[in-house]
Amino acid sequence: MQNNKDNFQLYFVAIVPGEPLRSEITKLKEWMYEEFATKAALRSPPHITLHMPFKWKPGKEEVLKESLASLAPQLHTFEVKLKNFSCFEPRVIYIDVVENESLSHVKEVVMEVSRKVWKLQIPRDMRGFHPHITIGFRDLKKPQFFKAWDQLKERTFHASFEAERITLLKHNGKHWDEHLTFELTAKK
Repeated sequence: MQNNKDNFQLYFVAIVPGEPLRSEITKLKEWMYEEFATKAALRSPPHITLHMPFKWKPGKEEVLKESLASLAPQLHTFEVKLKNFSCFEPRVIYIDVVENESLSHVKEVVMEVSRKVWKLQIPRDMRGFHPHITIGFRDLKKPQFFKAWDQLKERTFHASFEAERITLLKHNGKHWDEHLTFELTAKK
């Protein structure tokens, strides 16, 4: 994909955990690739999606930057807890995120900005918001999905991290780069 201001590029908004959790989750994605031949999840850093990928003209990127830069300081940092594995059968395996009112609020605010400021037409997701961190999807074939799920469904995973920023990711034609980050206000 050319970085020409007349062309659209893909962006999305997410919460990306810091180290060392980020590396721990990346190792799980690498294990999924080695054991079950699914590499699509390796094309992005571990993240919780706040806004699904959307097309935007890079020449108008300043609008995204300004709106997220003014939004982030209005939001407070919060703890995110991860617990065990789950799936969207038969293609997606992920680390589950414990229900969190603060995370849901951040998602709502980002979606509101996308409708009102970015003027994106957002289809209502019939499943609702189900925060998670994907470790295998899209290119995970059904037989491999069931083998992987058999190994992970009873396995435990517990971690937590402080969500301190929201990230605008940009697709470079091959994978997602953390393009811009916007700091949330520290809890009092």
